[in-house]
Amino acid sequence: MAIIEKKIWPEYFNLVKSGKKKYELRLADFNVKEGDSLLLKEWDTKTKKYTGRKIKKKVDHVLKFKIGDFNRKEEVEEKGLYVIQLKEK
Repeated sequence: MAIIEKKIWPEYFNLVKSGKKKYELRLADFNVKEGDSLLLKEWDTKTKKYTGRKIKKKVDHVLKFKIGDFNRKEEVEEKGLYVIQLKEK
């Protein structure tokens, strides 16, 4: 089981931490599978630095799909997107 580190913006970090947000939508430019863990490290978009806060969540389900409405259309068409459902401990 892999531990995958990703940046997360403060408003989304707070939602994941509170338990309200139970999924991650990510560009499918990395490998992830059920049982892996996401280590979400809060990233301050203003200072362009990590805040020091982090949260680790187990991946419960991965749904990969392609759609042209997010990010750069060409890149999404090539790589697809992930919707990652997060499991509580």
